[in-house]
Amino acid sequence: MAGFNKVVDSYEAAMAGLEDNMTIIAGGFGLSGNPENLIKEIKRKGTKGLTVISNNCGTTEHGLGILLFDKQIKKMVASYVGENANFETQMMSGELEVELTPQGTLAEKMRAGGAGIPAFFTATGYGTPVAEGKEVREFNGRNYILEEAVTGDFAIVKAWKADTFGNLVFRKTARNFNPLAATAGKITVVEVEEIVEPGELDPDEIHTPGIYVNRLIKGTFEKIIEQRTVRS
Repeated sequence: MAGFNKVVDSYEAAMAGLEDNMTIIAGGFGLSGNPENLIKEIKRKGTKGLTVISNNCGTTEHGLGILLFDKQIKKMVASYVGENANFETQMMSGELEVELTPQGTLAEKMRAGGAGIPAFFTATGYGTPVAEGKEVREFNGRNYILEEAVTGDFAIVKAWKADTFGNLVFRKTARNFNPLAATAGKITVVEVEEIVEPGELDPDEIHTPGIYVNRLIKGTFEKIIEQRTVRS
């Protein structure tokens, strides 16, 4: 069963094959479920011209935001961008191409891409700038716009626990976009807090089957809180 073992022993091996001008789909919502060490490896590699598809671009100092310091991201497809000062500056100056996408639409774009569905119709965004240039069709008296699915050369994902075959368990809100992203990459790389042997996970616990996972690595994580609020 050694051929089913997805575990690699370094972040360099985990992101091997990433090249300039590729597309990356990243899980996470803010800094929750954020594949932080895989992002740090992308920064270390210095890969440029990237198109990144993710709910948001981290914060100014953490997550995907660290890739903006050296302008490694050429285009960002996201639903929320409000926590990153560098993102705002590069977007307003035209250095960073940005495609703002409604959050549910972005989730469905990933899910559809992973399912082999090239496009779908949604009412979300009809009558707004989101719909500009897109096909419109009426169903049951309501207008819908055609949205294309997304896939990536790489998908980077953070899970809580996995077995060596790549079966994944996500923890609470860190589940967010991660299961969707995991299905939509040509090469899906997952970092986890714990790796167990096959058979140790209850099949009913598994959120993403290992068939979607190409590489798996165990990491340590900072658990950064975006906006810390405490009582006086």
